Amino acid sequence: MTNNKIALFGTSADPPTAAHQAILSWLSHYYDKVVVWASDNPFKSHQTSLEERSQMLQLLIEEIDSPHQNLGVYPSLSSPRTWETVTKVREQWGREPELTLVVGSDLLSQMSRWYQIEQLLGQVGLQVIPRSGYPIKEQDLEQLRKLGAKIAIADVQVPAVSSTGYRVQGDTEAVTAPVENYIQQKKLY
Repeated sequence: MTNNKIALFGTSADPPTAAHQAILSWLSHYYDKVVVWASDNPFKSHQTSLEERSQMLQLLIEEIDSPHQNLGVYPSLSSPRTWETVTKVREQWGREPELTLVVGSDLLSQMSRWYQIEQLLGQVGLQVIPRSGYPIKEQDLEQLRKLGAKIAIADVQVPAVSSTGYRVQGDTEAVTAPVENYIQQKKLY
């Protein structure tokens, strides 16, 4: 399999959930390579380190039965700014691959304020993942298109679970068994 189409999946999930696993599984069927990292999101304060979140992402990926073996966690890509991450991706995989940034519908309204957004949208397409409770608004899509975005909406069903639901309400359905075991072993949250 070539690396012509690369999906970029950074997440600030704390912890990563069964929903993230479903998204990664779906992406593995449509992209040559799925590059995953724990985001160093400047707008969130995290209870666990980037290293621990990267390890939990690795546990999610190890459970995915992808025929292409095209999923990988790349901790070195983490940066507070997505533009900086894309620059690192280009340094590692070159100018040729078509890059697609995977974002949840909850991020659409804020993306126009991201650092170097026009340059970013000139380098990547957007794959929007619908998220429960965050309807996709046409005005958000239009604003991004005016900045140069090429947008696709994913036709994927994901469990309606969240990291917050796990941390705040103890929703054990939100996380996979290996992630739950890791959390218990490390006494996180």
